[in-house]
Amino acid sequence: MKRVTGIGGIFFQARDPAALCAWYRQHLGIAVEAWGGTAFSWTDEAGAPTGGTTIWSVGAADGRPFAPGTASFMVNYRVDDLAALLQALRDEGCQVLEKTDDSEYGKFGWVIDPEGNKVELWQPPPGQ
Repeated sequence: MKRVTGIGGIFFQARDPAALCAWYRQHLGIAVEAWGGTAFSWTDEAGAPTGGTTIWSVGAADGRPFAPGTASFMVNYRVDDLAALLQALRDEGCQVLEKTDDSEYGKFGWVIDPEGNKVELWQPPPGQ
């Protein structure tokens, strides 16, 4: 079974999300949208779109989105078969959260790594 196939997103918290987004916009040229992030489109070596995106997003530092993790960030990894991977992780003794989510954006599940970081696993909807 193939496990992680890429990074779907990077999410982190800030004391002042608007100011931090402005800094990234001004100094690094990230086109931060009103929702507090951007979607980087995947391209091949020639610059042609390949159909995937990586989300980059800043949110308020209230800790709730990443609980029970202890970090101020969360990485979202793309996977091919979320249910099979979550079961494999459980079988290997990993701390897999029971909650999963299935929406128009795909299927989501979470595991806590040995350092207490919440890791998001994402199976994109068909065709993405």
